[in-house]
Amino acid sequence: MGTTFGDLLRAHRRRVRLTQEELAGGSGVSVRAISDMERGRARGPQRRTVEALAGVLALARHEVEELLDAAKEGRARRAPEPPVAQSALPPDVADLTGRDDELAALDAAGSARRATSLVVLHGPPGAGKTTLAVRAAYRLAGRFPDGCFFFNLRGMDARPVHPSEVVHRMLVALGVDEKQVPAGEAERSDLYRALLRERSTLLVLDNASDEGQVRPLLATGAGSLVLVTSRLVLGGLEAGLRLGLDVLDADDSLELLGAIAGRARVGAEPVAAARVAALCGHLPLALRIAGNRLASRPKWTIAHLAEQLGDERRRLTALTAGDLQVRTAFEMSYRQLGGKAAVLFRRLSLVPGADFGADLAAALADVDRFSAEDTLEELVDVSLLDTAEVPGRYVFHDLVRVFAGERLVDEDPAPVVERARQRVVDLLLDTAVAAAGFFGPDADGSPVGDLRGQEDADAWLTAETANWTGALRWAARDGRHGDVLRLATAMHWYSDQRGRGETWVEVFTAGVAAARALGSVRDEAVQLNFLTWTLGVLLRRHDEALALHDEAWRAAVASGDVVEQGWAMHYRAVSEMRSGRLEAARGDARRAQVLFRGAGYALGEQIALSCLGLVLHGLERYGDAVVVHRELLGVVRSGRLGLAPAMTAEMTAQLLVRTAHSLAPLDRWPEVLAAADEALAALRGTTAPSTLCDAHHLRGVALHRLGDAAGARVELVRAAGLADEQRRHDLADVLDALADVLDDLGDPVAAGGFRDRAAHVRSADR
Repeated sequence: MGTTFGDLLRAHRRRVRLTQEELAGGSGVSVRAISDMERGRARGPQRRTVEALAGVLALARHEVEELLDAAKEGRARRAPEPPVAQSALPPDVADLTGRDDELAALDAAGSARRATSLVVLHGPPGAGKTTLAVRAAYRLAGRFPDGCFFFNLRGMDARPVHPSEVVHRMLVALGVDEKQVPAGEAERSDLYRALLRERSTLLVLDNASDEGQVRPLLATGAGSLVLVTSRLVLGGLEAGLRLGLDVLDADDSLELLGAIAGRARVGAEPVAAARVAALCGHLPLALRIAGNRLASRPKWTIAHLAEQLGDERRRLTALTAGDLQVRTAFEMSYRQLGGKAAVLFRRLSLVPGADFGADLAAALADVDRFSAEDTLEELVDVSLLDTAEVPGRYVFHDLVRVFAGERLVDEDPAPVVERARQRVVDLLLDTAVAAAGFFGPDADGSPVGDLRGQEDADAWLTAETANWTGALRWAARDGRHGDVLRLATAMHWYSDQRGRGETWVEVFTAGVAAARALGSVRDEAVQLNFLTWTLGVLLRRHDEALALHDEAWRAAVASGDVVEQGWAMHYRAVSEMRSGRLEAARGDARRAQVLFRGAGYALGEQIALSCLGLVLHGLERYGDAVVVHRELLGVVRSGRLGLAPAMTAEMTAQLLVRTAHSLAPLDRWPEVLAAADEALAALRGTTAPSTLCDAHHLRGVALHRLGDAAGARVELVRAAGLADEQRRHDLADVLDALADVLDDLGDPVAAGGFRDRAAHVRSADR
């Protein structure tokens, strides 16, 4: 036959005007396989593959027969491949997805001509280590003239394969007559090494249990490659390349789901498909099972499967297709754990947040921190736990967490579980309260436990936000109203410049509920005031804040607490100012000042006066605003308010920024620059991101107006990096200022880009 199978296939496909992707989507044959056929790399596909392609191409019977004959001829003409390589490797999986980078790295390792290259491929259960190793072996086999050998070491079985068994089988595969295989293990190993010394081979050792199972098989050869897969990192082996497999990204997850369940089907329900992928934790095994379940149930919608997976109690059961089970994959690793590691693994499912450190693990296991760290590393080594982006923190895969929770329910007595949970709740609440205490006006900066100062406290509260807020929810459900109120009260000053508004809505709403449950009208007023401030200042939901003010005012009056009445009036003034009701805000700021003065609360009086300064700025009475800001600055610097050093520094910087802000419309740029410089100096050693952003912004604008465009760009870039999602309006102003600077620096294209970004930010903020 003069025409090859690939020639015929390409001609038929082009005749009906299908792309390779469209032919793949209709036939179920991968795009890669179709490409290989048309290029002649795969000359003799099997009959079922040919018939699947022919069905989509709508071929006549004689055309189908011609295509089948060409495929048969291709199989007959194909050069014989090394029998060991083809008989040893498991079947390749056609729909391997999202591993291009890893395959490229393995290709490079297979091209190296060292004596023997060792590659370790490790990762969690279900990540697709074997699938990737098999694909790589098929691609690399032709580079090793003396054969490709594959052995499943069954490292997770109760009885893993002994290295001597592999040596025996290798000797036979290398041509040693069964009767000539030495009886002694040492003699067999000697012969094994001697035979491989002059050979170039590819040896795939799948599912290794530990280093000891692998080392006896690492015989050197002339340009050989040993590829080991394991759930363990196998850090004791001197590997030339170590590849850790992670889960797939969102796009690759949908690609794999579509390759199995049908791309058209996935494309018809993109939102539900994305939810299924997320509930599978983007784990290849789970995605494969989900795809198989959909493929075997064509009447199901993807939304129906997503609903099944959405119930955490049923998720692992739903991820079962025939003999494929996610739960079984996890159980194999779990059975390898020692007693202490198994206990900690189960209890880690109680951690409320996504990641955690050794202190929470220690509380759960009721051991010291060092023992907890050792056990956490053991769990990482067996791929039941992963390290987080932040050093010293750990993270579960979502499905592994679900599995750990199942084991906890089945194996740990309920009273033991409850005591472990309460230890974690106590630790998180106590540490959160202590950390927040570093930001109050009376904070003296003295170390508390492991927290050496404000910087440590800020870092802990940021890293553990999901965990201490989770503990707050647990405490609220358990009726621990006093603990909830204690934490919510402690967070007041910390929330002033840190954290997300949504977090503080949750915290202070819980505080209001706790105060009401305890029957404390005064605490109810305190928490309502905090919540009013969050809604009005952080989230700019001014109408809601003003409505809530009425509740806060009534509670403050009912309690007879004049200080809380002052706060209620102050927060009302802030909400009015932020919503543009400046005359009303000016009157209420004065009323708040009078209330604070009557209560003898000097700090509150100065804060109310500070609000008045902002109102005067809004009324374009910039000179009067500057006078107020500087008056306040003198009071704060005098020490008469009795503030802690850190609080003094932050308030000083904030007032300097406000002074600079009011000086700017008066074009008093040297004074603006001086005030911004002073603010930045005051902020050294503190963590006040909002004020820091404002100081760099104003310094940048001042430098620009004073003729230093290059210096202005540096400051404004810093400000843009500090303006987070909670301050989108500030970010837009910074971007506009940066665009003006870039115009002067002769870069109008970049300037336009920043203006577009500023417009987008403002649009998203509406």
